[in-house]
Amino acid sequence: MASKLNLDKLDLQIIHHMMNDATISYAELGKKLFVSAGTIHVRIKKLQDAGIVKGTRFSVDLKQLGYDVIAFIGIYLKESSMYDAVAKELHKLPEIVRLNYTTGNYSMFAEIACRDIEELKMVLHDQLQKIKGIERTETFISLDESFNRSVKIT
Repeated sequence: MASKLNLDKLDLQIIHHMMNDATISYAELGKKLFVSAGTIHVRIKKLQDAGIVKGTRFSVDLKQLGYDVIAFIGIYLKESSMYDAVAKELHKLPEIVRLNYTTGNYSMFAEIACRDIEELKMVLHDQLQKIKGIERTETFISLDESFNRSVKIT
């Protein structure tokens, strides 16, 4: 997509800086990149319109908010054609924070954040396992996250 949009060095620098600190003001970023705040605004709007930049959000420490259990769930579907319907149902579960359609052993791979093991059990047993199209699941509990980063933009 980048080649079709003709992203230049300034676009890539803006993306890089905003990925590292989305709270930086357009004026401050303009000073760092030796352009006006208006130029930064126009470029970011172009990146948003192209779908490259998809909103902004805070990065929060879930453990500090009481979410002590992070787990990954490999989901086996009864039929691969059921992916869209199952994904729609999984989207309704607020504890699932990320969902991917995958190759390999699982049809889908989800990341889930829960306050405790009891909540994880409730989501797995009472909600997830009852979704039509899910054959079975395999759950991996995260003991620690060593790092979480975005790809380096070049």
